[in-house]
Amino acid sequence: MRVLHRTRPYEKVQGSANELYEKWNSKVKKDIYKADLSTYKKNIRSIVKEFDELAINDIVKPRVGVVGEILVKFHPLANNNIVELLEKEGAEAVVPDLLGFGHYCAYNSVQKEKYLGGSHKSTTISNIVIKALEYYQKPMIEALKKSERFDTPESIEKLGEYAEPIVSLCNQTGEGWFLTGEMMELIHSGVNNIVCTQPFGCLPNHVVGKGVIKEIRRRYPLSNIVAVDYDPGASEVNQLNRIRLMLSSAIKNLEIDN
Repeated sequence: MRVLHRTRPYEKVQGSANELYEKWNSKVKKDIYKADLSTYKKNIRSIVKEFDELAINDIVKPRVGVVGEILVKFHPLANNNIVELLEKEGAEAVVPDLLGFGHYCAYNSVQKEKYLGGSHKSTTISNIVIKALEYYQKPMIEALKKSERFDTPESIEKLGEYAEPIVSLCNQTGEGWFLTGEMMELIHSGVNNIVCTQPFGCLPNHVVGKGVIKEIRRRYPLSNIVAVDYDPGASEVNQLNRIRLMLSSAIKNLEIDN
């Protein structure tokens, strides 16, 4: 999705990015049963190369990061199709990878041993899991680095460094410090506009998401962050208005920069 979201808002031929995505989605689904590492690496390189070569318009749009509770962040039905909404409103959605949450879950054991009396055995197992995830992530990162259009994800250790001055890494309930780390990663990569999606009444998300916005704004005055509650009883119009208000500031800031 990283390469799709980066190119679709700028495509010269309407629907070409989705067509390329469907082509590779279909192929990867078939190839996954082969469990062949060389095929996996070849597919990664080819996906990045073809999206890197997709014809796009030379225009600038505000980039908007989407973070929050894992289900609401990734599931279109849970977030009222926020990626589609942002693109219709003239922005580019930047959604951190799902794999990052796997890194976060494993890395928490390291912090538990360091600060909370967790076992060394759990830390050892978690470090092995992180190394395994990084091993399979490496071909993607290498391909993205060689591309002209795409950013690479930061390591989980780097996200911890970003988050620690603002929230303790012992804050591990739900998305915990990882949510703060993702917002900081976006800001450091030049994405100052962020929508923090959260289920209504989700206390952990309010602490590490909504609760840190004021401090992030103090440290990074250009940050433009809005927290949006998603719930069956929540007003979709209110959600839309909050996002549009954030986008109006994003467009103004973009005009100033240019």
